[in-house]
Amino acid sequence: MLTRLSRFGLAFPRLLANPPARFVSQSKPSGAAGSAAVTELHPAAAPAGHGEVSQYVKNPDYHGFSSDPVVDQWNMRVGFFFGISVALVIGGTFIHYLPDHGMRKWARREAERLIQQREKEGLPLIGENYYDPTKLAPPSAGEA
Repeated sequence: MLTRLSRFGLAFPRLLANPPARFVSQSKPSGAAGSAAVTELHPAAAPAGHGEVSQYVKNPDYHGFSSDPVVDQWNMRVGFFFGISVALVIGGTFIHYLPDHGMRKWARREAERLIQQREKEGLPLIGENYYDPTKLAPPSAGEA
């Protein structure tokens, strides 16, 4: 079904490029223009000589890789194999197994380990003095 729709999709612009008839205005010309209006529609002239034949006429299952049908089909299969299998499957696996960026998982595990250790020892999770008061320098009298 999709191949049938793609055939129409690529043929549609070609149909618009060569209209089957001339489009001529049927309105009366203004008096200042002075040109004669063509009232009769003529079919478009057929191109003389042998033009280039579309690949879709030669090979209805044309995928756009090669003019040879067998090479075209193999190139399409190889392109889709590498595009889907290699890029999505192997690329997704690579991204999944990347190392922990920013060590977020490690920080969580370390915090859980410290909480369990403090609970076993009967200590509060966060002490009264979060920073060691001996290492803190109090502000001078002028700053306070």
